[in-house]
Amino acid sequence: MNLQESGEMYLESIYVLSKKSNTVRSIDVVDYMGFSKPSVSRAVGLLKKGGFLSVDKDGYLSLTKDGLSIAKKIYERHTVITEFLVKLGVDKDIAAEDACKIEHDISDESINAIKKFVNG
Repeated sequence: MNLQESGEMYLESIYVLSKKSNTVRSIDVVDYMGFSKPSVSRAVGLLKKGGFLSVDKDGYLSLTKDGLSIAKKIYERHTVITEFLVKLGVDKDIAAEDACKIEHDISDESINAIKKFVNG
C-alpha cells in the first residue's frame, strides 16, 4: 500500500498519543487531530487494511512494525524541522505548523543535512 500524507499524519498522531498514554482509541485521534469520527474511522480502516495498524476487540489502536517505523520517521522529521526553524528565529508555533507541511515531502538528504546542522 502506498501511504499518502494523510496516512502518515494519522500514524504520527497515533504515535504521539501512544507516547502519552498506553492506550489509544479512535476517539483520542478524533480529539487530537480535530477530524470527524467518520474520517478517523475510514482512515483507521485503511491503515489496518494496509498493515500499518491493528485494532483489538476493545477498539484499542496499535501501530504495527511498519506503522511504527513510518510514524517514528515522520515524528523525527517534524521535531528536527521545528527545531531548525526555531533556531532560525521562527516562532515555535509557526515552526511546528510549517514542519507539518514540510515533513512529508523533504528528501532524506535534506533532512540529514538539517539534522547535522541542528546537532552542531
